[in-house]
Amino acid sequence: MDYFAGLDIGSTMTKVVIMAQEVVISLVRVTKPEQRKLAYLLMREALRGSGLSFDELTYIVATGYGRINVPFADRQVTEISCHARGVSYLVPGVRTIIDIGGQDCKGIKVVGGRVVGFVMNDKCAAGTGRFLELTAGALGVEVEEIGELALTSGNPVEISSTCTVFAQQEVVTKLAEGVALNDILAGLHQAIAARIFSLVSRLRIEPEVVITGGGAKNVGLVKALEEKLGFPAVLPADPLLTGALGAALLGRDLVEKARKEGALPTKRERRLEEVRFFA
Repeated sequence: MDYFAGLDIGSTMTKVVIMAQEVVISLVRVTKPEQRKLAYLLMREALRGSGLSFDELTYIVATGYGRINVPFADRQVTEISCHARGVSYLVPGVRTIIDIGGQDCKGIKVVGGRVVGFVMNDKCAAGTGRFLELTAGALGVEVEEIGELALTSGNPVEISSTCTVFAQQEVVTKLAEGVALNDILAGLHQAIAARIFSLVSRLRIEPEVVITGGGAKNVGLVKALEEKLGFPAVLPADPLLTGALGAALLGRDLVEKARKEGALPTKRERRLEEVRFFA
């Protein structure tokens, strides 16, 4: 049996998926500075959990921010292509993908499972998971709690600043002025949703809309985005895994295509050299 691995090294989280016809195992871990070592250790953990050996993997595709740090991969593919493939597998009717990652936000337009356009935010962190994390810290709230708290607001306040630094200062000032924390958080989520919506609107948003990335786990942000969209979005069971899943699927696609053409790609010898280096 053939097994395919997708490894997605994001700015904040690293994900791996191993699959045959269906997913065998998936893991998510925090991204650390030594990304080459991290890639090997996470792959080893996934292989142990699945009862497979390294040389049983037919093809490995790396994606994400740190994909160049996976030298034992057979191919590196952009996260745009991998997210589109993974989401299209899970939601065949997807037309628009909104990926809210740790340090960037992307909009991807998909037709028939193929990428026909995409947009990304600028270097400012506003509209990303990192922005929410920093702001939660400034308010003394756990980042996992801010979405739920925002939903309890009955009077969201307007957050006018679009710059990350000034927005943080603004929310702290409002808290000092006695504005209720949940109203501040609701306003903050609405401001972030407006920024994301403005970005993705350049693609002409069409349903089905699928939200992925860590931002999809924030119920307050999802609700604020759905209010901007005017209709419900689709959330994958695990929105962090779509890139790694897509990478594994693209590996499977490449092998199937090569077999049809009679040119099966061979495993690179330096795969095992890399493994021995970190063993």
